[in-house]
Amino acid sequence: MDFAHPSSSSGSWNRLCNVVEYSGIFDSEYRQPHSRCMENTRVALRKRIIQVLDQRDRTNIWLNGLAGVGKTSIAFTIAEKMKAAKRLAATFFFSHKHAHKDKAAAIIPTIAYQLALAFPRIREDILKAIENDDSLLSPGKSHADQIRELVIKPLQTLRFRQDLYAARLVTLLTDALASPDLPFIHVIFTSRPEQHIRAAMPSSVHEIFLTTRDEDTIQDVRFFLRASLDNIWIIRPAVFGQPPFPWPSKDEFETLVFKAGGLFVYAAMAINFISATGHHPQERLELLLRERPTVGADIDQLYRQIIATSEDPLAHCRMLASIIHLARPLPLVELQELFYADRRSLAMMLEVFSPVILNDGVGRVEIYHASLRDFMRNPLRSKQYHYLACCCLDFITRQDSNQTHAILMSSLSYPYPYQMWQVHLYFASPSRKLRNLLALFTGTTLRDWVQTSDPKNSFLARTVQGARRTCLSSNWIRGPSDIVVAWRLHKSYKKFTKLAMARNRRQPIQHGAQLARIS
Repeated sequence: MDFAHPSSSSGSWNRLCNVVEYSGIFDSEYRQPHSRCMENTRVALRKRIIQVLDQRDRTNIWLNGLAGVGKTSIAFTIAEKMKAAKRLAATFFFSHKHAHKDKAAAIIPTIAYQLALAFPRIREDILKAIENDDSLLSPGKSHADQIRELVIKPLQTLRFRQDLYAARLVTLLTDALASPDLPFIHVIFTSRPEQHIRAAMPSSVHEIFLTTRDEDTIQDVRFFLRASLDNIWIIRPAVFGQPPFPWPSKDEFETLVFKAGGLFVYAAMAINFISATGHHPQERLELLLRERPTVGADIDQLYRQIIATSEDPLAHCRMLASIIHLARPLPLVELQELFYADRRSLAMMLEVFSPVILNDGVGRVEIYHASLRDFMRNPLRSKQYHYLACCCLDFITRQDSNQTHAILMSSLSYPYPYQMWQVHLYFASPSRKLRNLLALFTGTTLRDWVQTSDPKNSFLARTVQGARRTCLSSNWIRGPSDIVVAWRLHKSYKKFTKLAMARNRRQPIQHGAQLARIS
């Protein structure tokens, strides 16, 4: 055998393996920790899904619901059961944790790879298709061509042998897999109930809408919280004494259940918060329950409470936002290099936000759930914590005149608060704290800016211009003090403009005098 020249099928298999997106496979190590339903939860729902999958037809399922209701855990648990029964063909889990620009191009090859493993009889058909078309695995190849050659034709062969982007992909899969020449195939889609996905779903789809108001779901969340709190009580005997006292109280438990509503992600992160290393569980529980709930399943309130435990929300939220907006998750060691000047602050941030961040010190540092990204991006939900306008203005106004002068005259770039304060102000909800800080800034530090800044640098003038526009909007003007703030910003911008115009008028004269001296 000539080992220097492997067979064409072996080469095709290697090529396929090289383009597989392993993080899309449900039980991949890249997806750790695996999200599955706790035993004795979602029992009726899982039974309903299995009943549909047991039908000898091609009914597809669309499991949809808002962020945090448990779609991924249910899908994982079903996939696990189907794999154990040797009925699982393939999975592809999209995830904010593993998303990057090439992942969409790997969907069909990843499905084909799993089909080849699940049904060895069609492996050669898949590899032959790759041998016949060198471009079949390339990112630019159309999904329609890929699914026809790598999935449909091999599955048609399987049937004859008698062996058992989001909206566009939905249409492509449902249309292609509806062929009567194929084995009975069920596709389970999970997503949020967004209109463009709903429009792509065929009318025959079996829709299951997950809601936080369903009584079974609420009872499952109650069961999860009770079991998780009992586990904390058992594994930390030194905290609760000997014999350990009952914990938590009935009122505390019922309040926590109400706050969680039917939102599993709230319950999971609340447990993460309460059980955090280095903190007393009762103190963390009291902190969580301090703000009385008005509605259940208020994930925004939970996120704000976690952020409020930070001693430096400006630095920590900025790092959290940076991690969220990375093109791909990075291991801790790479984050330490990225935040080299702020390594200590990074370590503190990871500790403070440990309830909402996955970090084992070895693997990638990732956010626990996509709802955190939604929260950070939506100013109406995260309020001043979203774009950190309060933190920026607090930083700016804490500098005395000498410190402000040093910052403005330095050859280094301005600190982050100087660069971004007006952007954060534009997106922020105008809270009382923010109004007070803005009044302090415009009454003190802003005067130093006008008197000290270099007229050649128009950056500060542009930030003041943007803030003036924001504060003159109907969203901000609520009383006389708001009018005063807007007027101060207006006057300061006019002074910036006047200084710049004076400098521009002087330039030709100085230039002419210089020419005269040269001549």
